[in-house]
Amino acid sequence: MSLEVRAQRIAEMLDEYYPETPIPLDHKDAYTLLVAVLLSAQCTDERVNKVTPDLFALADNPYDMVKRDVEEIQHAIRSCGLAPTKAKRIHRLSEILIEDYDGEVPGTLKDMKKLPGVGHKTASVVMCQWFGEPAFPVDTHIHRLAERWGLSSGKNVKQTEKDLKALFAKERWNKLHLQIIFYGREYCPARGHVIEECPICTFVGE
Repeated sequence: MSLEVRAQRIAEMLDEYYPETPIPLDHKDAYTLLVAVLLSAQCTDERVNKVTPDLFALADNPYDMVKRDVEEIQHAIRSCGLAPTKAKRIHRLSEILIEDYDGEVPGTLKDMKKLPGVGHKTASVVMCQWFGEPAFPVDTHIHRLAERWGLSSGKNVKQTEKDLKALFAKERWNKLHLQIIFYGREYCPARGHVIEECPICTFVGE
């Protein structure tokens, strides 16, 4: 079986299992999504969604956020990992959005990656999930599954992103990114994985 045939069948299976791909992080605009994605580093989406209501009640836009002390922000997100660092970054990126972008989240990868705590993956998530621009954010879970399914050499997340973009049509990237995440959580976890209960791994192993 060629790599292209394998990739096509995996995409078809993901469409069968996850025809709809709701965005897992609760948000109302680009700013709240950006903050939620920043918080999701080393933290589950479920935990972030429990934290953001209190945080966004405190401030849900950069103008209100900069009026809050870093300590207040940290207290609101205290159950997320790396809360002290994330609080400082949320406060500072809010300042930069006001200073340089009229309080709006910039709609390009280049500009978004200039913000504190916003790396390539975080910016890619916001670009595809809010702005609708083709992107294929690769987190540790997608990186792991791409290697497990033989879609990438698995050297690093940068290489995995390049490999996946080459395998799949650009118009599929945004949806596939979420489909792979959803599938991994339900059928293909890092630990306790049972291949017989994982349709894609069963197919790949044939």
